[in-house]
Amino acid sequence: MAVSQITQPDPLGFITEVHGPVAVVACERLPPLRQALYACIGRENCLFEVHQHLDEHHVRAVTLHRSSGLHRGMAVFDTGAPLHVPVSPLCLGRLLNTFGEPLDGGEPLPADDYRNIHQHLPPLTESVGVGEVLPTGIKVIDLLCPFVKGGKTGLFGGAGVGKTVLIMEFMHAVATLHQGVSVFAGVGERIREGHELWHELRHAGVLPQTMMMFGQMDEPSGVRFRVGLAALTYAEYLRDVMQKEVLFVMDNVFRFVQAGSEVSSLLGRMPATVGYQPTLITEVAELEDRILSTAHGAITSVQAVYVPADDMTDPAVTAILSHLDTTVILSREQAGKGIYPAVDPLQSSSRLMDRHTLGARHYDIAEGVREHLARYRELEDIITMLGVEELSNRDRLVVTRARRLQHYLTQPFWAASTHTGIDGVTVPVAGTIDDCEGFLLGRFDEVPEASCYMRGTMPAGAA
Repeated sequence: MAVSQITQPDPLGFITEVHGPVAVVACERLPPLRQALYACIGRENCLFEVHQHLDEHHVRAVTLHRSSGLHRGMAVFDTGAPLHVPVSPLCLGRLLNTFGEPLDGGEPLPADDYRNIHQHLPPLTESVGVGEVLPTGIKVIDLLCPFVKGGKTGLFGGAGVGKTVLIMEFMHAVATLHQGVSVFAGVGERIREGHELWHELRHAGVLPQTMMMFGQMDEPSGVRFRVGLAALTYAEYLRDVMQKEVLFVMDNVFRFVQAGSEVSSLLGRMPATVGYQPTLITEVAELEDRILSTAHGAITSVQAVYVPADDMTDPAVTAILSHLDTTVILSREQAGKGIYPAVDPLQSSSRLMDRHTLGARHYDIAEGVREHLARYRELEDIITMLGVEELSNRDRLVVTRARRLQHYLTQPFWAASTHTGIDGVTVPVAGTIDDCEGFLLGRFDEVPEASCYMRGTMPAGAA
């Protein structure tokens, strides 16, 4: 937000209390909630956002910059608007902060047009329902938990299981397969992670079709709380004005919830279930409900979600789950076996998994793959203790086919090609279905397991 251009001759009020990143401002007239205020600290401006009206002449505001330098009696000025960001077609290929200011050393975005980060939803008459499959070129995703165009997908998993690499591959797929653009919102990202991601996207060649926005881990909770809405404002601009197919990526939604919990505690609200803020459901819904499609274009969302203590019943996780169309569970057990992407095929799901949407053939083959993999998981303990020789002929056949399917559902990614030395592959949905049908019918029973690992489609002569 270009506060340096804001001129406000008379102060709105004066700071009477400072509690870390929260300030109490005494003012003659109360600014509306979510209004952006600012104070001058030397040559810098410190932004606030109004969150509470304490009485007729006092408001409580959360700082959006570091609070060092604030003191009692400091004059506070009104920007005259809520927090807003400059929008422009030149935002693609850029790395910005929550206020739309450059973090990549480039020129500031043209200040010709601004958008309020608290945009209202389009009317229901303009919104478009979801239901169409969005191919990604990733075998295990397209087969077992397909993405919904204009829908929301959650990637659930801990650290080191491949969430970021999978996210980068989605960006690559949107840019190459669908000629769309991506908006990346880094909520509470480590500076190192953001730096590495920026360089990797440049090397992968998808940065010109990507806009990145970071509210970093060392920034105040107010910034981390609002960076998702600010990035979503750019996604809405690309959808409505530039009429693009937009992939909105958020990493990590749980940190957004944590930032909201910090803000709630600073405002003195009584904690609710498991210590979360009482406004948890509302805050998650405010963000999620703006991710929708209109006649101008679609916003498809992929959200990384950290699961505390691997507890899927955590209130924050369940609040996020209620908005998702597709759930992709990344398993450390899969990663330990060298299965990448480390998607758990039995726990992952999509609401598109029905005959009407996918077609009978796709649905039947996907269910057959799940049945083989589920039976293999049931028999793993027996195999470990007694050996595969003790199984019946039918179970032995199921196990060998399931192992080949497990290896086949691995895939080299474009985003990881510099680390693996293997060129990435994009597999059409029809190719994945044909190959999986071949595995289920036994056409590849003589193919070594190693030949199924980290490849695209199976060669025609392999059968």
